[in-house]
Amino acid sequence: MIKNYRKTKILATIGPSSEKITKIEKLILSGVDAFRINCSHTNELQLKKYIYNIRKVEKKLNQPIGILIDLQGPKLRIGEIASNKINLKKNQIILLVNKKKSSKIDEIPLPEQKIFKNIKVNHPIFIDDGKIKLKVLSVSKTTIKTKVILGGALKSKKGLNLPNTILKNSALTSLDKKNVRDGIKLGIDWIALSFIQSPDDIKDLRKICVKNTPIIAKIEKPSALNFIKDITKLADGLMIARGDLGVELPIQDVPGWQKRIIREARIQGKPVIVSTQMLESMTYSPTPTRAEVSDVATAVFEGADAVMLSGESAVGVNPELAVKMMKNIALSAERNPNYNSILSAQLEETPDSTPDAIATAASTLATELNSPMIICYTQSGSTGIKVSRVRPQQLILTVTPIIKTARKLSLVWGAKCLVQKDASDLEEMIKITNVYSKKEKLTSVGDKIVITAGLPLKKPGTTNLLRVVKVS
Repeated sequence: MIKNYRKTKILATIGPSSEKITKIEKLILSGVDAFRINCSHTNELQLKKYIYNIRKVEKKLNQPIGILIDLQGPKLRIGEIASNKINLKKNQIILLVNKKKSSKIDEIPLPEQKIFKNIKVNHPIFIDDGKIKLKVLSVSKTTIKTKVILGGALKSKKGLNLPNTILKNSALTSLDKKNVRDGIKLGIDWIALSFIQSPDDIKDLRKICVKNTPIIAKIEKPSALNFIKDITKLADGLMIARGDLGVELPIQDVPGWQKRIIREARIQGKPVIVSTQMLESMTYSPTPTRAEVSDVATAVFEGADAVMLSGESAVGVNPELAVKMMKNIALSAERNPNYNSILSAQLEETPDSTPDAIATAASTLATELNSPMIICYTQSGSTGIKVSRVRPQQLILTVTPIIKTARKLSLVWGAKCLVQKDASDLEEMIKITNVYSKKEKLTSVGDKIVITAGLPLKKPGTTNLLRVVKVS
């Protein structure tokens, strides 16, 4: 096994604490594989700056770095309340009114007409990440009468969640569409779609992804859980956004759903990211809590492709330290004697296709031959993703002539990417990777290497070849 090679990827959110070129370089050297840009806190100029700085470091280090933009989505918010603050008491009757401002202490302005059309009696309403909970008593065209279930201080412009209410609108806002267009123009590698409710939301985004940029479906609404198989099928990857999911879903149900979503993603061979509050205390502290360490390790043991840092890297006191901690937790979990057997036991189903059969066979063969690595020649990245799905014990070296493919694979479990000019034939490819693997001390003379590829060469999505080569 290659020493100190980490298979679980780290996705770090870029922000004021990490936006400088020197910081980005330190984060990559510390273990970051890809960067997330949170469009909720990023304007057009910042988006350009972030991408420019990441690409500059990428070029310097000669290492493909993925960039994911995380769309804001249709975030619901209340309007401006009386004196900017009201105190709600349990069992109090409070009215939600369809206007932007209110001066009454028993009213909450709600400038969202679609809510009044779709919400029903007995539906819950959560405000400010669930700190305030209301129950709907009656609904009219302009007024929602509610009873306070959980009270407290409430300020203007707080976010609002509707766990049981399906709003008949797209997950894509006009701002999201602009961010998508800008992001694609600037060369981003992944798009994360927020607050999706059904597979139709992914279809809507596909229409404007002119360069077929891969889509990450963020699972954060209970309604999306009803369509998890179909959403996984249509998306290119998933993100378990436990923050909003834990607001709208009973919080005790989130860990179970995390396991189910990871399992579904693996069955269908789609990368899956676990996000939100993974090392939250390191936003302000140099060390995480023991519970946070366990949380990250659990995601690794479950077979997540990537774990994500949010505020820890965007606004934290020491983003580099947070990255190193996440890397060390992942490495420790992966070195556990039970790690590989746990991952193998989790994969219960295999898609009925030649590429998936080849990928499974490559993993089995590599283990039987005690091979240090599996080499995947790929144009689109699909060969590397299919081999990754099996979670082999060996290093997965993906070789591609396309830098965008390498960046895409930065979020795929176990994939180490080599950008290499197109070879004329398979023998030339073998020679190139033979030289590279020995140079990087990934292999030794006499090692047997398992190779997968698609013939004819340069044709995406044709994984149909399996070959064993002895390092000379």
